[in-house]
Amino acid sequence: MSDDQIVTTTVGLDTVFLKSKRGILKLAEMVTLFVAFVCFAAASRSEHIAATVIEFLITSFLVLLYLFKLNKKLTFFFWPLIDAFNSVFAAIYFAVLSIIALRTYTVTGTLVGGTVGLLTAVLLGVDSFTLCKNITLNKPRNEVQHVTNSENE
Repeated sequence: MSDDQIVTTTVGLDTVFLKSKRGILKLAEMVTLFVAFVCFAAASRSEHIAATVIEFLITSFLVLLYLFKLNKKLTFFFWPLIDAFNSVFAAIYFAVLSIIALRTYTVTGTLVGGTVGLLTAVLLGVDSFTLCKNITLNKPRNEVQHVTNSENE
């Protein structure tokens, strides 16, 4: 390369993802996780605080991954499958965690956090259902996209 040529790389934002059903669902998960974290923090329930913070960070990572289109650049993982596994296990974990919080609450913050945690578990369950419905492991990627696009019309 000569000195006159400047190579610039830009990272494009996928704003379409934020407006899609999955993007809105991920943002709703993040909001409910943050509300549950605040409630559990107000009630000083450290075991619930840790779980909500960890899942909030994982969901934030996945949103940033999809937002910056890094899932298309980091192809050594099948990101939708990782996202689906995370959603399934987190939905089960938050359902159990929230039921325990609701059964053992002594402070109102734990009661509200448990209720919001159940809402988070439902959102994670819907997310895992939509992800698992769209993932097919035995078809080429283009054929899968064609099938899902024709179903949406």
